[in-house]
Amino acid sequence: MLKQPYPWFAQYPEGVAHEIDPNRYNSIVEILEESMERFKDYPAFENMGAKLTYGDIDKYSRQFASYLVNVAGLKKGDRIAIQMPNLLQYPIALFGALRAGLVVVNTNPLYTPREMQHQFKDSGAVAIVIVANFAHNLEEILADTPIKTIITTELGDMLGGFKRILVNFVVKYIKKMVPAYNLPVNATFLQALQEGERHEFTPVKLTHEDIAFLQYTGGTTGVSKGATLTHRNIVANILQADEWFLDTDPGKELVVTALPLYHIFALTVNCLLMFHLGANNLLITNPRDIPGFIKELKKVKMTVFTAVNTLFVGLLNNPEFRKVDFSRLKYTIGGGMAVQSFVADLWQEVTGKQLAEGYGLSETSPLVTCNPLDGTARKGTIGLPAPSTVVKVMDDDGKEVPVGERGEICVEGPQVMKGYWQRPAETEKVFFGSFFRTGDIGIMDNEGFFKIVDRKKDMILVSGFNVYPNEVEDVIASHDKVLEVAVIGVPDERTTEAVKAYIVKKDDSLTEQEIIEYCKENLTNYKRPKYIEFKDELPKSNVGKILRRKLREA
Repeated sequence: MLKQPYPWFAQYPEGVAHEIDPNRYNSIVEILEESMERFKDYPAFENMGAKLTYGDIDKYSRQFASYLVNVAGLKKGDRIAIQMPNLLQYPIALFGALRAGLVVVNTNPLYTPREMQHQFKDSGAVAIVIVANFAHNLEEILADTPIKTIITTELGDMLGGFKRILVNFVVKYIKKMVPAYNLPVNATFLQALQEGERHEFTPVKLTHEDIAFLQYTGGTTGVSKGATLTHRNIVANILQADEWFLDTDPGKELVVTALPLYHIFALTVNCLLMFHLGANNLLITNPRDIPGFIKELKKVKMTVFTAVNTLFVGLLNNPEFRKVDFSRLKYTIGGGMAVQSFVADLWQEVTGKQLAEGYGLSETSPLVTCNPLDGTARKGTIGLPAPSTVVKVMDDDGKEVPVGERGEICVEGPQVMKGYWQRPAETEKVFFGSFFRTGDIGIMDNEGFFKIVDRKKDMILVSGFNVYPNEVEDVIASHDKVLEVAVIGVPDERTTEAVKAYIVKKDDSLTEQEIIEYCKENLTNYKRPKYIEFKDELPKSNVGKILRRKLREA
């Protein structure tokens, strides 16, 4: 067990443990409003060629908060789902919801109706902001959710003028990316801003212990649960992450955000931390379009870049990426999944800058550890603990193991979640006292650097996203031609791991294509099996439990 300081934090007096003060701000809103005032004329977000300043974000998010409170009648503590890709509307909706005292439920826009239904029912979300492209999915399940307030937005809504009209027209009528839907929409996004502006907004009083987010994750089991993150959790993690950035210049930093803002990594680091630092945020709506992404990168001189391993690979494999201007790039951070050594080496060769790997989870807001950003990162490690964070490697009884020995990585700090939303039994399982059990098996070396060597849990990591075998198995098992199914993760060069399903047929006519199509209907893309193998039987324990471990060993 080590705590701060570390040698690379040279500005701190030797022998003095550096701690952040999580009580410095009463809420995330205080941090946001401080930046809105301090940097009001600086660029804050840009997307598709349009830019908004910190002052613009202040005005629009206040209008949106006013609509939520004064028109929609939402009250402090109500849950609101936000379901959209990286657009200018996202920070406005997010900051507006937080200013209104609401609890934000981030939702992957690519979720199937089944996945949406679970998250909305479990969270008790009573309102949603949803991009029109996905509204048809909401129509399917709306009656079985508590949602009463629906706000829709189109991709180009905040681009302004003729560009807004053009983009929305092309998306809807030329590319036909907006399937028809019939929903009792309360307002469009632009209408909400207009209506909110007509009312006086009274700031909502928030405290450290008020809930800010229900960030859904499978935790250490397969049931998707909401990690309950308080304002104090997120404030602490913003301040902890701030300590890693030793040389920033407000108004001159440009962070590239290709990771989706609904993901905890991009939410805290790219969105909230960078707003705190006065950076400009280039939002990439569709990072899968690598040529289009690189075209955007060529227009700017980025200083901060964050990504997962698969995105680094996609960029580095395109020869046009070498033509990007890296002259101002200061920091590159990889997270969400392990960064492969050859990828880190190639990144440094192409950009001239070191790639530093970090580690975190939804349950920890997310930052737990990170490599130094001063050029002394250690490849193959997840770095050093954040300030005010204690990381221990423990055995199954909750006892700390000696340095260099394997055990479960466990975390104590102000960024650790309050618990899983309305699931006390599940919460109890993942704590040793005040230490959160990550389910990751790791070691700590003599200098306090941590390395993940395996996972204790059955979770599968696909391109930085958690996939839980139970959920995939439940879907496949519901097919009427399936007798038994087991799902494991298998190594994959591009995505770290891929999902593989072993199936025992109930009906011999069952084909691989039938399973593929069935999964398309019920699971978002990264959760679908890449490999399917039919077997006569699955390995079981003496009490009949299917042994995924045996399948992995085989």
